[in-house]
Amino acid sequence: MSDFNLGDTLHWTAEAELKLKNIPYFVRTQARQRIEALARASSLNEVTAELVEQARLDFGQ
Repeated sequence: MSDFNLGDTLHWTAEAELKLKNIPYFVRTQARQRIEALARASSLNEVTAELVEQARLDFGQ
C-alpha cells in the first residue's frame, strides 16, 4: 500500500499555482488531481512549475 493517500496535501510552488490557473476552470480540479498523482508516483512532496509542464506534455494538452 502507498504511503500517500488522496488526503495528503502537497505543497505547490507559486509558479506551479500560476500554471494551474492557466488551465480552464472546468477541468482544473481534475488536472490538479492528476498532477498530484504524478508527483506522488515520483515520490515528490512538492509540485513545481516544471512538473506541471511535464504533466501537460504527458497528458497531451
